[in-house]
Amino acid sequence: MSILSRIKQIKHKLFSFSDSAKLIEQLMINEHYDKLRTQSRYHDPKSLIPYGYKVYSQNDEDGIINEIFNRIGTTNKTFVEFGIGDGLENNTHALLFNGWKGLWIDANHKAVKEIQANYYSLIKSDQLTILESFITLENINKLIKNNIKETNIDLLSVDIDGNDFHILTQINCIKPRVIVTEYNAKFHPPIMYCMNYNGQYSWQGNDCFGASLKFLEVELAKRDYALVGCNLSGANAFFVRSDLLEDKFLSPYTAEKHYEPARYYLSSLESGHPASYKTLKNKF
Repeated sequence: MSILSRIKQIKHKLFSFSDSAKLIEQLMINEHYDKLRTQSRYHDPKSLIPYGYKVYSQNDEDGIINEIFNRIGTTNKTFVEFGIGDGLENNTHALLFNGWKGLWIDANHKAVKEIQANYYSLIKSDQLTILESFITLENINKLIKNNIKETNIDLLSVDIDGNDFHILTQINCIKPRVIVTEYNAKFHPPIMYCMNYNGQYSWQGNDCFGASLKFLEVELAKRDYALVGCNLSGANAFFVRSDLLEDKFLSPYTAEKHYEPARYYLSSLESGHPASYKTLKNKF
């Protein structure tokens, strides 16, 4: 056997091993995910955890968002999301398939250009607006107000790996019915933690980011939002405007009740074939 043939054979075996390892990883994650959901704490029919699933969200946020609106209904199906990355993995992409419209904001030039090129028809029809901007306390209201006509929108999603709380509480041009925001799951209740505001902040991959769940619970309650759940990976918390709660969600609306620890390994959970821009662009 020639050296070239041997190299090809070795490469084939390595690729096969890599594919097998990835498959085993997925099976283990799927099994663990399903096992977590069977815990007795999630048996209450008002718990949101059993409804979680992934379409284009990072984890199981898509299913939880869908269930929240099943309970409270929608009004104008309008969203605002910032920190949307390349647009293929966020909390509002799946909503576009169900007739929602809204605003995406991100500071990544390459990602925004990719979205503008691939979702030209959605942008042209005003179903989707995409802005390239680094978000600060000074510009967030202007960015939203210049592009969203409605005040009482259905959903606001925040994930900028740092100043999330400070930006969130600065917004006064809209009154979202539901807020989804990242929390720092390292800090278990009752720890009150929130990083200081830094207009130039860029997350370095460490534990200095965002706010603890308890901090968000307490501070957003002052603004008439109640914590109704978190997703299993411990990445995002879900808040519903207090006037919409009725008896539709699991109380008490506290961090102690709804906290989920950091299970970021669940982010490897797949929902099918890899995401592409073609799917939404070629929707029937």
